[in-house]
Amino acid sequence: MINLEPPKKAAALINQAYQAASHVLRPISRKYDRAEHAYPSELDMFAAVLDGLSSSGEGGAGAAGVRRDEQETAKGNRNGGNLKTVLGTIELCWGDVALLLSMPRQGLGNAAIASVANDEQLERFGKVWAAMAITEPDCGSDSAAITTTAKLDGDHYVLNGEKIFVTSGQRADAVVVWATLDKSKGRAAIRSFVVEKGTPGFEVVRLEHKLGIRASDTAVLRFEDCRVPRENLLGSPDVDTKKGFAGVMQTFDNTRPLVAAMAIGVARAALEETRRILTEAGVTLDYDRPANSQHAAAAAYLQLEADYEAAYLLTLESAWMADNRKPNSLQASMAKAKAGRSAVDITLKCVELAGAFGYVEDSLLEKWARDSKILDIFEGTQQIQQLIVARRVLGKTSAELK
Repeated sequence: MINLEPPKKAAALINQAYQAASHVLRPISRKYDRAEHAYPSELDMFAAVLDGLSSSGEGGAGAAGVRRDEQETAKGNRNGGNLKTVLGTIELCWGDVALLLSMPRQGLGNAAIASVANDEQLERFGKVWAAMAITEPDCGSDSAAITTTAKLDGDHYVLNGEKIFVTSGQRADAVVVWATLDKSKGRAAIRSFVVEKGTPGFEVVRLEHKLGIRASDTAVLRFEDCRVPRENLLGSPDVDTKKGFAGVMQTFDNTRPLVAAMAIGVARAALEETRRILTEAGVTLDYDRPANSQHAAAAAYLQLEADYEAAYLLTLESAWMADNRKPNSLQASMAKAKAGRSAVDITLKCVELAGAFGYVEDSLLEKWARDSKILDIFEGTQQIQQLIVARRVLGKTSAELK
């Protein structure tokens, strides 16, 4: 039986993350939204504190991985690193999602390393700030269509290709690059490589100007005859068409609940601000009466809260399953789909409920509405998540259901 309330032992972590969001992230949120591409120097000291929490075993402060070693089995119900990370992420994104994405050593590439790296790679790259590069100019949601190539040449792989929409692509110390070992073998040949900054043939082409998450840099990267040591390949180099995409897709089992947690944090921030505005306007929320018998604004707000609660519980479930070594691909996609869509719906409706105040820069509501959209897109769009869920529920392969 799963209890989807936050575990008591996570209370201190949640409070620490909330205090950090309240006193560090939220006060500079508007500043770095306006100063797009400027590095938030205030995060350096904060990141050092998070490193300390992670190394102390508290968890919840950094990128965690879904690791299912055959020898490692959980005894009873565990509330481990994945659940703690999700709970901490929710609080920090209540402060500002773009600033969390700008945090040193907390990149999505770090989650990929934590998920699939071997012990030696974890030792080498455990403290490296790593971005993740998947999307290409001609390859968006269909990660299996990646055209960036990795050819083995002696003790190195030679990478060629271009990646777009890489979060922290300029600031990070390394990038986890998805490339194909053999195009003829389809998705089974996709592998991820850690490419460190300064490697010849690795170039940051430009930074993008974006609708939201402006504090986070988003880069275009190019790899031209970029030689990467063969020991920087994450996971096995063997191409097994029977296992298909399983190796690299394990990364998504971890990052999709994290993105869902980001969406939940933004949605909660918008709900709390909107509740304050409605209360000051004299609108009463009554949880003991049917929504349709209350003020129209109250009814709309209660519906948004219900949507938020469903996304929140799905996200906790997917993280809990990872901690207990249960396959969570279905739940991770369900959480990502629900939370991403709900965050967009909630933040936009909150702008509407707040009237003119929700549309101007005096409030952060308009910013949260802009920030939320990417959370429904990256790490797999809404449509891709629904497709994955349908395949899992119906027992169809990717060839049978496209």
